[in-house]
Amino acid sequence: MLPFWISIALLSLAQGVLVALPGSLHAPWIASLRGRRWAAIPPLSVIGFVSIAREAESASAQGLTYLALGAVPVLAALAFGWLVWNAQPPRPWRALVVAPLFALAWFDRGGLAGEAAALVLSALSCAALGVLLAAVTPPRWLAAGIVTMAVADTALVVSDLLQKPNNALNAARPVAGLPQLQSAALGSAVMGYGDLFIAGVLGALLAGTLGRSMQLRAALLTALLALGFDLLFFLVDELPATVPVALALILVLLRRGLGSAGGSDAAAALALRSARSHRSRAPAAR
Repeated sequence: MLPFWISIALLSLAQGVLVALPGSLHAPWIASLRGRRWAAIPPLSVIGFVSIAREAESASAQGLTYLALGAVPVLAALAFGWLVWNAQPPRPWRALVVAPLFALAWFDRGGLAGEAAALVLSALSCAALGVLLAAVTPPRWLAAGIVTMAVADTALVVSDLLQKPNNALNAARPVAGLPQLQSAALGSAVMGYGDLFIAGVLGALLAGTLGRSMQLRAALLTALLALGFDLLFFLVDELPATVPVALALILVLLRRGLGSAGGSDAAAALALRSARSHRSRAPAAR
C-alpha cells in the first residue's frame, strides 16, 4: 500500500486536475431552468449529508453507496462524451471508455489500479455535475455557494460532526464486490466525494466565465494549495478538503478584481461578477 503522504498528495493533485476538466454547456433548454436557488446545492450537499446520516447512519450510507454505484458511471459517460475539454462537436464514442474503467474498478477493488479507475470515474462524474450546475446558476451565486460549502465543511469537521458519518460511508460496500464510488480511496488516504464535486464546480464556473486560460491557472493553484494544506496532516487526522478549492476561487477573484481596477481584463471580471466532505487517513483495515 502506498504511504499516506504519497496517497494524499495524489488525491490533492486529482483535485487540481479536476478543476481543469469541465467545459461549458450552452443549450436553449437550460435558460428556463436558470436561477439562484441552484447555488444552495454545494453547501446543502454537506449539511444534508450530516443531518440524514445522524438519523440513520448505516441505512443512509448504504443508500448513498448504491446511488453512487448507479449515478457515477452514467455521469462519467456524460462527461467523457459531451461535457469535458469543451469538445466540439461532442464525441459520444468516448463514453465507452467508462466500461473498462468500471470493470477495472470492480475486478481490482482494493488494488491500486482499481482504486485509480474508481477515482477517475468519480472525478469525471463530478465534472459533469459541475458543468450542469454552472449552466443553471448565475456565476456570482455559484461562487458564493462554493465558499459557503467550504465554510460549512470546515465547521462540521472542527466540531467533529463529519467523522462518524464519513466513516460509515467509507465502510459501506455494495454487494458482489462492486466498486465503492461514493468516495475516493487511493492507497492509505480517502477523500470525500464532495471534495471532488467542489473542484468540478469551480472548473465549470471558470470555464463558462473567465475562459480556458484562467481555468488552467486555477487548476494549478488548487493543486498547490491542496498540497500545502496536506502539511497539516502532521498535526491532525482529518481536514476539510473543500478549503483549498474555495481559497483558489477567492484568489482568482481577487486577482481579476485588481486587474479590472487597473484597467486590464475588465470585461472578464465583469462577466464573472454578472454573469462533504473531508479527506482523512484511510482505516487500517481495507
